[in-house]
Amino acid sequence: MHNIVEWGKALYWGTSEWSAAEIIAAIEIAERHHLHKPVMEQPQYNMFSRHKFEVEYARLFRDYGYGSTIWSPLASGLLTGKYNNGIPEGSRGNLPGYEWLHDQLTNQDALTKVKQLQDVADGLGVTMAQMALAWCLKNPHVSTVITGASRVEQVRENMKAMDAVEKLTPDVMEKVETIIGGKDLFATG
Repeated sequence: MHNIVEWGKALYWGTSEWSAAEIIAAIEIAERHHLHKPVMEQPQYNMFSRHKFEVEYARLFRDYGYGSTIWSPLASGLLTGKYNNGIPEGSRGNLPGYEWLHDQLTNQDALTKVKQLQDVADGLGVTMAQMALAWCLKNPHVSTVITGASRVEQVRENMKAMDAVEKLTPDVMEKVETIIGGKDLFATG
């Protein structure tokens, strides 16, 4: 990776889904050998998948100024509310090869929370997706959010999340935190 940066093929390099210990080891090795070190992580982060980002990576953000490019801010679409009444025809949850996603999209605890969060979003005058994206953006350690969309309208609607950020006041954030409960619903490992 050092050579790729030196050759001008990349401006910097980062990691994706590495543990904090692995990242710190890579940083220390790079520093010891005067190499370009990783400067950002690409983790999953959303209202239902938080621990790794908020707890495990805390030292990376604090001590190393590590950046982040998060993925799955809408929890595979769960945080849009479109799965509240089952898995719709033609959605990702119904596609061949996505059977692994079924349990997450039909998790009753998660669906109950999404319905409660929908009430908060409605009160703010934003969509559930916009609120979920804005919630991610409120975290000062989120540098970039990777969003996905299957239609142009979704891209346009998702970009309005920037306007929703200011609506997430401390009181609203506390209300959201009470609903989501600060724990990973879909922890892996």
